[in-house]
Amino acid sequence: MSIIFAGLFLAGFVGYSLLPRGTGFSNTLHLAGKLGRMNVIDWKFDPNNRYNIWSGVIGGFFLQLSYFGTDQSQVGRYLTGSSIGQSRLGLIMNGLVKIPMQFLILLIGVLVFAFYQFNQPPVFFNNYAVEQVKQSPYAKEFNQVEQEYNGAFVIKKNAAENMISALNTHDKGKINLAQMQLKAADGQANTIRQKAIEVLKKADPKTDVNDTNYVFLTFVTHYLPRGLIGLLIAIIFLASMGSMASALNSLASTTVVDIYKRMINPNASEKNYMLASRGATVLWGLVCIGMALYASHLGNLLEAVNQLGSYIYGTILGVFVVAFYVKHVKGRAVFIAAVLSEIVICIMGYYGVVAYLWLNAIGCILVIVIALVVESIAPPKPSPLGRA
Repeated sequence: MSIIFAGLFLAGFVGYSLLPRGTGFSNTLHLAGKLGRMNVIDWKFDPNNRYNIWSGVIGGFFLQLSYFGTDQSQVGRYLTGSSIGQSRLGLIMNGLVKIPMQFLILLIGVLVFAFYQFNQPPVFFNNYAVEQVKQSPYAKEFNQVEQEYNGAFVIKKNAAENMISALNTHDKGKINLAQMQLKAADGQANTIRQKAIEVLKKADPKTDVNDTNYVFLTFVTHYLPRGLIGLLIAIIFLASMGSMASALNSLASTTVVDIYKRMINPNASEKNYMLASRGATVLWGLVCIGMALYASHLGNLLEAVNQLGSYIYGTILGVFVVAFYVKHVKGRAVFIAAVLSEIVICIMGYYGVVAYLWLNAIGCILVIVIALVVESIAPPKPSPLGRA
C-alpha cells in the first residue's frame, strides 16, 4: 500500500511540476472548475444522475456495505494475515485508506486535465486506433482534422493562459470574460475531436471510440521520467495482482466447497479437492479475462467496476441482511427472492431506468421484501411428527 501511495504522489508531483510557471495549485483547480471538471457535490435529486449527493451517499452506502461486509475477497484478505490482529488491521485499513486513495487518484486526474490545457494532447489518445486509420484510405482526411485540432489547441492554450492571468488579478469581470473565451475554445476543440472520431468510425466501425483509459497512460509514457514509468507500471501490476489473487482464491474456494463438494463429489479425497480447486481457479481466471475485455468497452475502468458490481452487490447484501436479522425467513424464500430481484435489477440496468448506484439499494430492499412476502404466502412444510 505504501508503494502504491508513493507512486501516486510522485505522479501527481511530476504532473504539477510540468505546469507553466505561475499557474499554482489553486489556479489549477480553478481552471478545471471553470471547465466543469470540479463538480464535486450536486444536491439536486435526480435518480437518472449517476453522481449526486443522494446516489453517492445512499447507493454508495449499500455498495460499500456489500463489498466490505459480504464479499468473499475480504475473507481472503482476512485469512492471509499472519495474525488475527494483522488481519483485522488489514480490513480496517482497506476500508479507511480507500477514501484518501480515491481522492488522490481523482486529484491526479484533475492535474493531468489541467496539464493538457497547456501541452498539446493527441486528437485521440488510443495510439493504436490512430495508427490504423493513418494506414487506411481515410488517412488524408484524418490528417486534415488533426491539423485543425492543432490549430484549435493553440487558441485554447492562449485562452487557458488568459484565465490564469485573470485568476491572479481576482477581478470577477476579467475572470468571467476569460471563462467564456476558454469554454468557447474548448468547445471548438471538442467539436474537431468529434470529427476525428467520426473518421475513425468510417475507417473501422468496430473501433472503440472511448479513449478515457488511455489518457493517463499517454501522460505517463510521454512525460514522466523513465524510472518513474517503470515504478508506476510495477504499481499497476502490484495492485491488480493483489486484488486478483484474493478474488480468484475466493471464487475457487466457494466453487469447490459450495458446489463441487456438496453436489458433485462429496466423498472425494483431499487431493481430488485440491485438483478441483486448481481447475476452478483456471476457469474463473478465464471468466475474469472475459469480464475485463468487456469492461474495457464501458469507459472509465474505475466506473466500470462499480457499475458491474451494482448488478449483484445489492442482491447479495439483501441475502445477508435476511440471514442475520430476519431469521424466521427460510432459505427457499430467500432463494426465490434473490432470483427475482436479480432479474429485476438486470432489466433496470439494461434499460437504464435509474443510475447504476441506485441498483444496490433497490436490489437489497427487493430481496428483503420479496423474501418476506414469499415466506408469508408459502405453505408450511408438514411436520415429521404430524405425518407419524
